[in-house]
Amino acid sequence: MGNLNTMKITSLVFAVWALTLTNVASAANYKTVLIHGFQPQQLLFGSPNSVSSDGESYWADYWGALADERIDWPSFERVKGKIATDYVWPKLKSMSERGVCDQGCVLVTHSTGDLVARYIIDNQANWLSAAGLKPLNIIATFDIAGAGGGSELADLAVNVTQGATSWNPLIEAALQAWLGGPLTDKLGVLNDLKVNNARQLAALPSDRAPRLRFVGEGDLFLGATKLFLKGKDDSVVASHSSCGSSKAGDFGSCSSSIAFNGKISSQGDAVTSFMPNHYPMLMSDNYDHLSIILNKQRGKVTAANDALRLDNGDTISFSTYQQDYGFWIFKTHYKYVSQSDSQSMSKLIYNTL
Repeated sequence: MGNLNTMKITSLVFAVWALTLTNVASAANYKTVLIHGFQPQQLLFGSPNSVSSDGESYWADYWGALADERIDWPSFERVKGKIATDYVWPKLKSMSERGVCDQGCVLVTHSTGDLVARYIIDNQANWLSAAGLKPLNIIATFDIAGAGGGSELADLAVNVTQGATSWNPLIEAALQAWLGGPLTDKLGVLNDLKVNNARQLAALPSDRAPRLRFVGEGDLFLGATKLFLKGKDDSVVASHSSCGSSKAGDFGSCSSSIAFNGKISSQGDAVTSFMPNHYPMLMSDNYDHLSIILNKQRGKVTAANDALRLDNGDTISFSTYQQDYGFWIFKTHYKYVSQSDSQSMSKLIYNTL
C-alpha cells in the first residue's frame, strides 16, 4: 500500500513537472521579429547592398541579440512599392516556409517600423495564402515610439523639397538635426511618413492583432525639431502618432488620468480616441525617440495601462506602485513602473516577452 501511494505521489509530481515544462516551452515558442524605423543616412548613402547591415546596426545596442528575426527595409524606397515587394515579401515568404510564427510571433517595431508593420498586418495573410503558404500567426506588436500616424517633420521635408514651404533658419536647423545632413530630392519613405499619407496607409487592417504602444517625451537636437511637432513629442514623433490616436492633434498624454511624468491627475488634453486595436502601455518624459530602444536607464517610467489581455488569452502586464510627494492637501500622487528606476524602458518591455 505504501509503495502504491509513493507511486501515485511520484506520478502526480511528474505530471505537474511535465505541465510546467509544457507551459514554459509554450511561452518560449513565441518568436520576436524586429522591424526598424526610418534611417536618414540611407537617403544620402544607402544602397541595396547595405540594407541588411544597416538593419543589424540599428538594433545592435540591445534588441538585436534578443530577437529571432528581423525585417530590414530601405528608407530610400516607398512602403507600397519596393519595400513591400523586394524586402518585406521575401522575408514573410521565408518565415512562413520555415514555420517561424506557427506558435506565434510578436513584432517589435520602432518609429516608421510601426507603419511598415501595419501594412504587413493588413496584407500578409492574403499574400501568403495566394502563394499557397500559411499566413503568419501574429500575436501582437510592440510599437516603440511608433510613427504610424506620421511625423510633421516628414511633411516639412517634403514640402521644402517641393517648394511648398519657404526655407528659413529654423527649418534648416530642424531638418539638419533630424536628417543628419543636407536635404536632397531623394525622399523615399518620407513621402509615406507625411501625416495624412501615413494615416491613410492600411488604416483599417483586416487582422486584429493588438498594437501595444510605448511612448517617450524626451528631448533631442537641443529642441530644434519640437517647434514643428504637435503637442507632446519625443523630438521626432508627436504623441498623436506614438500613442496611436485616431486623429492628429495637440495631445499632452496617452492617458486621460496620468501624465507622461507619472503624475496622477486629470489630463484634459489627452488622447481619447485611438486607431483600431491600439493600446498605449508605457510612457515616460525621460526617453527621447532614439534612447527609447537602447538599454540605458534614463529615468522612471509610468503606465498608461498596467495590463492588457490579448485575444489568445495571454496577458501583458506591468507591476506598478504609487509614490506620494508633499503633505496634506499639497500631496501629489505619482505612478511608476517597478524597477524603472534601475532598468531601461527597453528592458522593461523585453521582460514582458
